[in-house]
Amino acid sequence: MLKGRHFVSITDLNAGEILALFERARALKAEWKAGGNQPVLAGKTMAMIFEKPSLRTRYTFEAGMTHLGGHGIYLGPSDIRMGVRETVPDVARNLSRWADIIMARTFAHRTIVELAENASVPVINALSDLEHPCQALADLLTVLEHKGTLAGLKFAYIGDGNNVCQSLLLINALLGLHTWVACPAGYEPRSEIVEQARQLAQESGSQVHIVRHPDEAARDADVLYTDVWASMGQEDEAAERNKMFADYQINAARLALAAPDAIVEHCLPAHRGQEITDEVIDGPQSVVLDEAENRLHAQKALVVQLMGL
Repeated sequence: MLKGRHFVSITDLNAGEILALFERARALKAEWKAGGNQPVLAGKTMAMIFEKPSLRTRYTFEAGMTHLGGHGIYLGPSDIRMGVRETVPDVARNLSRWADIIMARTFAHRTIVELAENASVPVINALSDLEHPCQALADLLTVLEHKGTLAGLKFAYIGDGNNVCQSLLLINALLGLHTWVACPAGYEPRSEIVEQARQLAQESGSQVHIVRHPDEAARDADVLYTDVWASMGQEDEAAERNKMFADYQINAARLALAAPDAIVEHCLPAHRGQEITDEVIDGPQSVVLDEAENRLHAQKALVVQLMGL
């Protein structure tokens, strides 16, 4: 059981715990589609801290709490101003007296770490500059649904080595997928994350490759994945990044290099015509809406597991 633990990084869970979480997510998803979830979180509240705007993260966490009988309370940037109006430790200690669980979407990963260090209830990383572990759970749950298996698949991530990429490197290494990341020089995932992924991959019998040419990653891939080239907070770099990543688009020609039954993922929001074309994201091999829906189900499972229910 995960009761009382924090979820700051993908590596806070082991492979067996992730697979068990996927089983719980699939059960909750089936129950929801059959008419609704049982109110196992009746009377429970989640503090939802946001330093950044959000569509999928805010809606899926809040709706997930409602579906399970609980309540999510949104705390926006102007509500708390962590580190300005009040220190992060003080926010964590106060919320621990009122909330049953805390999720936070922050700029600095250190903020999530400080919340977890000072909270007496579970803390979930709902995105930081280092990782996006809830997204990675939804991504791999979607792959499992479409492929029926995970270990041994070739997973190609094409684009910026950002927080999403880093969580995918770690979860793929834990679960035995071979990961190929194609990115321009200077835009690689952090070296310490790559090294950690390679160590985990040795244990699971998988491989990690960081390459320059996107075609090398895409060739025979079972999963093609991309994300925006400039993340929130990098808007001033967008013009330069668009030049650097111009050859890293997932389009019909690149998809044709992948396995015939390859699926295409994107964590959204997408900049159509940049990192991915309309033809691909709206095409028959795209699973981006399944992936977006699975944020709801994976996070429900995560919350109930962390609360020991």
